[in-house]
Formats: sequence, structure tokens, C-alpha cells
Amino acid sequence: MAQSAVRRLPRWVLLMLCLAYIIPGFVGRTPWKADDMEAFGFMLHLAQAYGPEAVSWLKPSLLQQHDPNAALLPYWLGAWAIQLAPRGVPLDAAAHLPFMGLLALTLAATWYGVYTLARSPAAQPVSFAFGGEARPADYARAVADGGLLALLACLGLARLSHEATPALAQLSFSAVLFYALANLNRRRLTALCFALIAIIGMTLSGAPALAMVLGAGGALILAMDANKPFSLRVRRVDVAWILLICLASAAVATALDLWRWRIAYSNLLEIKSMTRLLLWFTWPAWPLAIWTMWRWRYQLRHLFANPHLSLPLWFVVVTLFSTYLSGSSDRSLLLALPAMATLAAFALPTLQRSVSAFLDWFTLLFFSAGALIIWTVWLSMHTGIPAQPAINVSRLAPGFSPQFSAIAFSVALIATLAWGSLVKWRAGRHQSVLWKSLALPAGGATLCWLLVMTLWLPLLDFARSYAPLVVKVRSMMGDTQCVHFYGLTRAQGAAFEFHGQLRLKPVAHAQTKQSVEASECPWMIVDTQSMTSLAKVIDLSSWTQHATVRRPSDNNEDIVLFRKTAVDRRSSQ
Repeated sequence: MAQSAVRRLPRWVLLMLCLAYIIPGFVGRTPWKADDMEAFGFMLHLAQAYGPEAVSWLKPSLLQQHDPNAALLPYWLGAWAIQLAPRGVPLDAAAHLPFMGLLALTLAATWYGVYTLARSPAAQPVSFAFGGEARPADYARAVADGGLLALLACLGLARLSHEATPALAQLSFSAVLFYALANLNRRRLTALCFALIAIIGMTLSGAPALAMVLGAGGALILAMDANKPFSLRVRRVDVAWILLICLASAAVATALDLWRWRIAYSNLLEIKSMTRLLLWFTWPAWPLAIWTMWRWRYQLRHLFANPHLSLPLWFVVVTLFSTYLSGSSDRSLLLALPAMATLAAFALPTLQRSVSAFLDWFTLLFFSAGALIIWTVWLSMHTGIPAQPAINVSRLAPGFSPQFSAIAFSVALIATLAWGSLVKWRAGRHQSVLWKSLALPAGGATLCWLLVMTLWLPLLDFARSYAPLVVKVRSMMGDTQCVHFYGLTRAQGAAFEFHGQLRLKPVAHAQTKQSVEASECPWMIVDTQSMTSLAKVIDLSSWTQHATVRRPSDNNEDIVLFRKTAVDRRSSQ
């Protein structure tokens, strides 16, 4: 590897690319169904934004139900942000701020983790006979740039990393743990401090078992190579500290009742669905990771002597195993992306020109076609030309009215022009650099995500938000703020509280012997899938079915609205 091939990516370009990836998806949108809205509901209740009753910060609840994921820290961060937000800032926008920081932390921890591993002697390129080889720091920086580009290019990262949910917190702290273990033999005190933050953070984010397996196993793997010089060796005392942190984390999880059994035995034979999820979710990192394993196959014989291979492999294997046992959950697989991007980065020094050209052409066609589709649908919605995309939108989202935003249009246009400049640079004749093969994948993924979250944002908010449904139901109730509910999901309940400014009471309050009290709610909302069991838990003779409201973009989420009969209202007086 020559020195000319490790020119670093300009820092301002890398920073602008990260900002263009992070900001869209957090700014300007309401919480979507269903995990995003549910998590936001827990944050609202912790911040006591609704209702006079205080909620335990150690047992967050929503609709009188506790969080099944046993996560605490993500809800604390969102609630604190809501409480500290200046007056006039929307509550959902305030709750998104700490999660923007968590995504930025994920990207930074991945870059520094790859950089540290690339500085290890086993990862360095062969020296030239007469000099001119890449300097270690420059080589490591170029590989780290490639690792960050590979992470940004992963298709599965876009949506889940822009939801204010425990999954993003787990991703961020797992990336910090990866960085800490990579630095365990270089900056021991700093690495142990970050390991403490990461393991405790993952534990409080709903993944205590995974935090301890990744932490303890990673430290043991790094300490197994006894042939290294003492200055580069992970010492036994460092491993002991990591194990002690894991034990402390286990004690915290036990004291707060954070352990959950998530193995789904019914899904253990779903090999096909798991394979399909892997193929699209981790693209384009997985083919490059496989290439790394092939080209570095001789180093695999001494795996523990090559931390740039053993550490990311450990993270990938553990998270893949966790994903498989939990029923092929994409939120579990999300944690594998930083380590898989690391393996992809170490494929770049050995990538053949034909493979690089194929990746460039495929990426160019794929993301250019995606951008063209996004622009075409947007143009059709606003002008009717061509007509078919607008017809499809009106069929899939009946009642949606397109709204033109000059700011969104300008941002999307600038991003498209930047994509054209990137393609022109990549197609031009210039000296080869190490990270060039991942420039188009990262740029294309960022472009399509930005276009979707600007040009299509009103449509997506209409289709994926509960706001249109809540507005319809709320308009039929008048000025009342009290409503009984039955069969609602936690996400639906949070939506009615936030978008409808309603105080929800379970139907149990409507079944008491004092059902004629004036304090009783005059309305009741029921999820249509719970209608069959409603008559078993409540006397429907005092209720009249007022309307059935359909969610515009989903036929499976109808809400049945009931109203107290006139007889009961007169008797209550």
C-alpha cells in the first residue's frame, strides 16, 4: 500500500456526509408507528406531560403497562430532554435531540474503533523494499474512513437508527464498547471508562445479557495472544476489570428487574427469513466482509494474534446468534452493523479492480434509479405528470393532500447535485485512494434517505403516523378530554394522548357499581380487533356505537367509537 493511496477523505466532506445522514429523519417529523410512538409515550409519561399521576422512573408505564423491553435509559434521556426543552419547542422534537447525539456517537465510535484496530501491527501493510509505503497513521485513517462509509451505506441502518427507541441506544453503546475493547491495549484507563459506560448503558437500554457477553468475551479474546510484546498485550488485570464491570452490570440488572427471556423457539427454523434479512439489511457490508475473510484467511489460523479480525468477528457472531434466537429481529441485527462495517473496511486494501468496478456500477445504477423514482413520485404528486404515481399514492394513502415546501425542495435539489458531483469525481481520472470504492455506496444511501425524508416526508407522516386517525376520532368527540379505552396498543394509546390531548382511562373504570357518576367519561374507543371480547368485560347496554374510524393507510387499525346513551347521561344528573 503506497502512501499516495491513503490520502484521507477531507474532514469537511465526511462531516457534511454525516450531518446529511443524521439530521433527516429526526427533524420535522412526528413519531411513527409503532415502536417509535410507543417509546415516545413512555418518555411523555416519565416527563409527566400528561395526567396528574406520577410515574415511577424505575418502572416506566404506558396505559398502565410496563415496557416489555425492560429499557430505562432511553426513556430517561427523552424525558429529560422534554423537561429541559425551552417553551415553544415541540415535545416530540425535544425527545429526538438525545437520540441524534446517540447516532452521532455511533458513527464516531465506529470510526475510532476501526482506526485503532488498523494501527495494530497485524493489520499494517507490507513495507516496500525501498520505502514509500503508507505511514501507519495515514493508513489507519484511510481504513477508518472506509469503515465509516461502509456503515453509512448499510441499508438496514437508515430507518431504525432514526427512531427514538431503545434499539438506537443499544446500537450506540455497543459501538462504544467496540471502541473501548479495541483500545484496551493502548489507552487502558480511557478504554475501561468507556467500557463501563457502554456495558451499563446497554444494560439500562434493555440488553444486559448481550452487553456482558460482548464485553467479557471480547476482552478474553484480546487477551489470548500471549506472543505479543508486553506493551501491546491486553493484561489480565484489564480483563479482570472488564469482568468486574460485567458483574456490577448484572447486579444492576437484577436489582432493577431488567432480565428478559427473548428466545423464540417457534422461529428457530426460519433459516430462509434470516438469510433474506441478512442479505438486504447488511448490504453492502456483508460481501466485503466475506472478501476480507477470504483474503485474510491465512491470518485466521492465528486469529487471536489479529485483533482487527477477531474482535469484529466476535461482535458479528454474537449479534447474529442473538438475532437468530430472538426470531430474526432486525433490531437485534442492527448491533452487528458497526463490526460488519469494520470487516468490510479491511477488504479495501486487497480489493481487486474488477470487484471495485462492479460495486461502483451497481451502486451507481441502484441509487440513481432510487433517486429518480423518488423525484418522479414527488413530481407526480404535485403536478400530476406522470399520472400513474399520483394515482398509486391516492389509492395507498386516501385523503392525503400534497404540500410543497421550498426548504425541503432546496435541500433535496442540493443533495441531488452533490450526488452528480460525486459520480463525476468517481468516474474521472484521478489517483486511486483506499476508500474510493465505498464513496458511492455511502453517498447514494445518504442521498436516497435525505430525499425520502424531505420530498416524501408529508406523505410518510400521513401514512406512518397515527395523527390522521386521532384527528378524525377527536373531531367526533367535541370538547371532552376524558375517554375510556379497550384493546388499544401502547403506541395507539400514546398517540391519542399526544395528538388528541386526551386522558385515557381503562374500561375497568366504567364497570364499577357507581357507573352513573358524573365523573365518568362519555366516550369509549376500542380497537376493532378487540370487539369480539368487549361484551365479556363491559355492559354494552349503556353504550351506543357512534362510528368506526379507519386509519387512512392501514385497514387493520380501525377504531370503534362508543358514546354513552342518553338515558345514562340523564340519570347521571
